[in-house]
Amino acid sequence: MATVKVGDTIPKGTFPYIPYTPELEDALACGIPTSLSTDEWKGKKVVIFSVPGAFTPTCHANHLPPYIKKYDEFKAKGVDVIAVVAANDPFVMSGWARVSGLKDKILALSDTNAQWSASLGLSVDMSSRGFGTRTNRYALIIDDLVIKYIGLEPAPGVTVSGADAVLAAL
Repeated sequence: MATVKVGDTIPKGTFPYIPYTPELEDALACGIPTSLSTDEWKGKKVVIFSVPGAFTPTCHANHLPPYIKKYDEFKAKGVDVIAVVAANDPFVMSGWARVSGLKDKILALSDTNAQWSASLGLSVDMSSRGFGTRTNRYALIIDDLVIKYIGLEPAPGVTVSGADAVLAAL
C-alpha cells in the first residue's frame, strides 16, 4: 500500500544510471554509472513507471514497449522526462535500455534495493520467488516534484501503471 498520496511532494532520491552514449552500441561496452537526483525534476513534468525487474516477461514484453511506442504522445502532453525504475543494478538497467533501444528517450534508472520505492510505500518483498525486495509495479505522474497520479497495480499484469492509463491521466 502506498504511503504517499496525490498532492504529496516526492521524497528526495538518487538513482544510479548509465547515460546513453553511441559507444554503448558496442555489446562489450559497459558505460560508467552516474547519478540522477530527483532535484533535477524541479519545475518538470515527469512520468515514472516501475517494474519488478528488467528482462522479466511482463516488464519486458508488456510494460515497457507501450511507453516506447507512445513516447511522442507523452511529449505532446508536456511530459519532460519519462523514466523506468527497477531494483536492478545500473549495468542491468543499461543493458535493458540498449536492447530496448531507449537511447535515454526513456531513462532506465536503478532504484538500488528499492530504497526510493520503499520511501513511497511502493516496494514489494519477492523473496519467496528468489528476487528479494523489488520495486512494485506502479506509475507516477509528478509535476514540479508533486505527485499528481499514482497507479499501483492491484494484481499481476499491467493496467493502471501502463502507458494508456498514464496518458489518460495526463
